[in-house]
Amino acid sequence: MESENTLLWVVAADALDDYFLRLTFNDGCVKLFDCKPLIKQYKAYSPLLEEKTFHDISLDCWTVTWKNGTIDVAPEYLYDNSSPWYDVNEGPAELVAEKPATYKTK
Repeated sequence: MESENTLLWVVAADALDDYFLRLTFNDGCVKLFDCKPLIKQYKAYSPLLEEKTFHDISLDCWTVTWKNGTIDVAPEYLYDNSSPWYDVNEGPAELVAEKPATYKTK
């Protein structure tokens, strides 16, 4: 889903193993973002190669940041370049997907 003219921001974030972020957006979507391509492609993200730095994330008003806000990623970029989050420990009825309201819970 493209973000079009909708204002998006990250309301919760978790740094996971292998440079992934689990992100919750203000529209209710929970997504998985792979940071490896950014880290490999752009020198500005190279400090995130240090695992301790990567896991030390913060939220500002809009997005995730590292190193006291000196490193960040636009929330629209995170949204458009993430995959829906699926928790393998939960059944299919508990999926969080692009349109969470379309899935009924138990």
